[in-house]
Amino acid sequence: MPGGPVIRIHRSSPVPLYRQIARQLEQAVAGGDLVPGDRLETEVALAAELGLSRPTVRQAIQLLVDQGLLVRKRGAGTQVVHAQVRRALELTSLHDDLARGGQDPRTRVLSLDLAPADAETAGQLQVEPGTQVWALERLRHVGGEPLAVMRNHLPASVADLSTFDLEHQGLYASLRRAGVTLAVAHQRIGARRAGRTEAGLLGEPRGAPLLTMSRTVLDHSGRPVELGRHGYRPSLYSFETTLIQR
Repeated sequence: MPGGPVIRIHRSSPVPLYRQIARQLEQAVAGGDLVPGDRLETEVALAAELGLSRPTVRQAIQLLVDQGLLVRKRGAGTQVVHAQVRRALELTSLHDDLARGGQDPRTRVLSLDLAPADAETAGQLQVEPGTQVWALERLRHVGGEPLAVMRNHLPASVADLSTFDLEHQGLYASLRRAGVTLAVAHQRIGARRAGRTEAGLLGEPRGAPLLTMSRTVLDHSGRPVELGRHGYRPSLYSFETTLIQR
């Protein structure tokens, strides 16, 4: 990259090509080789320089845009915004976030079983329908109040969840201790009405509004390792993000 960091692509690496680009650009920002305000080459120029397709380069740039590290500006190209953004590469669980905030989270494991993946779950985890996956359901409390019903599915090959202490430790912290690398997540925020069972667990009337979050987490090789579908009481919880004008 003329006037910028040298990016080296290792085609034999299990790490996807777009993640190799994104990781090296992030390291360049953290190391000061790229500073806020610096402009990157165009996707076309960078793709030609690296001998890669433009969609691969675009995927790498978009990953860093989504993290808030880069921003696309009309007429100005792609620029560095912040010197350090780590959130998406250091994924945390709700348990860990609450504990750091001094909230004393409490968790009750409602069920933990190996079960065949239905078509939707299999698609998200990129396994064949009917493949055995861990099906985990938990109820999270904070301040003595029920906060969220949390449902997670993980391929059985990722880790043995039956050995985890999930009532006292967060799922992501437990996975990391088991050697699982959590690299990036695709997340969707929404809302729906509570069904009878989860309404009872959360102490809400049936049909009460819930905030929802669906998240698919990938490891360093791009393999899906966890699918989470959670429902939160909006009176006790909200999602916060930072928006950047482009």
